[in-house]
Amino acid sequence: METNKDLSLIIFDFFKLDKILLFLFLIICVFIIIKIVTAWSDKLQQKFSGKRLVILQVTTVFSFVTYLFGFLGIFYYVFQPSKELLVAVGGSAAVAFGFALKDLVGSMIAGFILLFDRPFQVGDRVSFGDTYGEIKSIGLRSVRLVTLDDNLVTIPNSKFLTDVVSSGNSGALDMMVVIPFYFSIYQNLEKARALLHEVVITSRFVYLEKPVSIVFEEVAQANNFVIKASVKAYVIDVKYEKSFLSDITNRGNKVLNEHKILRPLNSGHGES
Repeated sequence: METNKDLSLIIFDFFKLDKILLFLFLIICVFIIIKIVTAWSDKLQQKFSGKRLVILQVTTVFSFVTYLFGFLGIFYYVFQPSKELLVAVGGSAAVAFGFALKDLVGSMIAGFILLFDRPFQVGDRVSFGDTYGEIKSIGLRSVRLVTLDDNLVTIPNSKFLTDVVSSGNSGALDMMVVIPFYFSIYQNLEKARALLHEVVITSRFVYLEKPVSIVFEEVAQANNFVIKASVKAYVIDVKYEKSFLSDITNRGNKVLNEHKILRPLNSGHGES
């Protein structure tokens, strides 16, 4: 009977109103600090665009560590759980709590692995299943990815440990973009190569520190054989991927039409 009374006193002392209010206040402070750092990070990214991904990655690690260790540190600082209380809430309660949070704990561990094993980083363009987009954040529970159509996709961290994910730029600002063009098999491919190469190297989005290549292959299309030209070039910043693709496609089609390079839909048997 005395033991039960002591246990009640311990639990009552643990959940005092002043402790709960202090705990909530400090947790709100953690959220505010992270919001301030995130806002500061956004301004730095605009000012130092060349270091945008590095700033994003540092901010992500800071937020992740602050959330995790901030919550744990505040809990122990405010409540200062005694050995008796830890024993009292152990056993079956701890097992039940563990089962209830096993997915969350698994995602947190997976988040640590993602941060330090680094299969991808914040700011990377990645493909995961049928989803392609930019990694916006790596949190305690999930990764947030924004598609090129501006849809926000949330994926549990643990998914990335079991499924295949590919990163297009692996922490770099530049990234290879492949733009396809199709010609009739009777066209002058060297002329087409020269025209497309000129289009690429004059684009304001191209990163000329890395090579530009144009690969031709013969492929079947609508019961006919056509030439597929894969224009491979690097965009100067992954955020311009769509703009780069549109620029090369628009100007490439225009110059090919101006020089009578025939396409599959109106192909003839004579070279231009």
